[in-house]
Amino acid sequence: QVQLVESGGGLVQPGGSLRLSCAASGSIFSIYAMGWYRQAPGKQRELVASITRGGSTNYADSVKGRFTISRNDAKTTVYLQMNSLKPEDTAVYYCYQGVQTGLEAPYQDYWGQGTQVTVSS
Repeated sequence: QVQLVESGGGLVQPGGSLRLSCAASGSIFSIYAMGWYRQAPGKQRELVASITRGGSTNYADSVKGRFTISRNDAKTTVYLQMNSLKPEDTAVYYCYQGVQTGLEAPYQDYWGQGTQVTVSS
């Protein structure tokens, strides 16, 4: 069993910054992709950013140049540094990690519980 715990959300003024963290624990043999989605009220969940084991990154157009995703495999943690935050960034942010629990096991996506980010003056 694998658990993901998120932290770092909160209330911030427009133009401010937040750093989200998502740490995995449990039966982890290997981790492939990691990433973040978000869901605002009344909207569909959307991909914010992702990063592969090799370090290749992908960002939503709306966050390019403002958000940076990174990972620390030794700590089985993925981070999302969010700068120049805007009110439209307000959402619940969910992390995921593609985890292999054993040598012969397939990769499976595990999800965090979600953390609220509110950008408001």
